[in-house]
Amino acid sequence: MSDTFKTIARFQYSTEAQIIKGRLEAEGIEVFLSDNLTIDTDPLVSHAIGGVKIKVLSKDALKAQHILESIQKFSLDDNGNAIHCPNCKGDEIHLFSTIKDFKSFFAFLLGFISGTLPFYFKDKYKCNSCDTEFNLTTN
Repeated sequence: MSDTFKTIARFQYSTEAQIIKGRLEAEGIEVFLSDNLTIDTDPLVSHAIGGVKIKVLSKDALKAQHILESIQKFSLDDNGNAIHCPNCKGDEIHLFSTIKDFKSFFAFLLGFISGTLPFYFKDKYKCNSCDTEFNLTTN
């Protein structure tokens, strides 16, 4: 069997790739990151060069794909449990930023400059099933 590497995943930033790399290495799979230093130097070129690529030996590609598929792709609470939608009780929840347009970006920028950032910027959760947007409340 040859020692060629196969790309199994791509990420916009190297931090995401480093987390997955650690998980794969914990399972005994040799991992190589490609283009991570370039993107760390200039993150704006990430889309142009195809992001950070995670490569594994061809013989380990199938095992690595199974591990990637087993990783939870949706938001979890502080205890590692799936977050559920208050509307439909679905668990396919994504975290997103409320900065969506020029007005919210301007408020973010003004808050950043004046030091009141937490009052103007917050993240919300959105359900993939019913598109309900909500805040996570803690008890």
